[in-house]
Amino acid sequence: MWFFIQKLLALFLLILSFPLWLLLAILIPIDSKGRFLFKQKRWGRKRKSFIVYKFRTMAEGAEKLKKRYVHLNEADGPVFKIWEDPRYTKVGKILAHTGLDELPQLVNILKGEMAFVGPRPLPVKEAQSIPKKYQARFSVQPGITSLWIVKGAHNLSFSKWMQLDMNYVKNRSVFLDLTIMWQTFLLIIRGIVSQITG
Repeated sequence: MWFFIQKLLALFLLILSFPLWLLLAILIPIDSKGRFLFKQKRWGRKRKSFIVYKFRTMAEGAEKLKKRYVHLNEADGPVFKIWEDPRYTKVGKILAHTGLDELPQLVNILKGEMAFVGPRPLPVKEAQSIPKKYQARFSVQPGITSLWIVKGAHNLSFSKWMQLDMNYVKNRSVFLDLTIMWQTFLLIIRGIVSQITG
């Protein structure tokens, strides 16, 4: 029932955000040549691969440029994260720092590939490098948001990130999902205000 409710909510939010989609479909290609949507193969529940959708935040071909910026990687595990990634476009940086770039994953929820809350889906190569002791993170649907995001995201170590994912898997409930969703909403609002005032 909870997953069905999430699909209804995802559909409602997609309809509500349609004007933003239209605006970004114009702004993103103007800011940087290329498609306005970014698609990437990632691992989901039971290690099943699927295509995740995001608003494009980086220059076209950013994946090929990753090796150039390995020395800037801020993650201490088998993942690649840079808060001030030099590959960001002007519009993309705003989207990434407000979390609005994840909005297209509402489509992933409608397709049954993701949920609102769950461990963040990782690119296949990174997912394959996750230590065995954290494999339980792949036993649930990946989420648009997670405990990792509301607890500090980029400021946390890789082991703390994985521990939070395991924590979620062990204690997940509708109440916990709703709590994380509300905290994520507040983070988005703070992010938008920060971008406007900063």
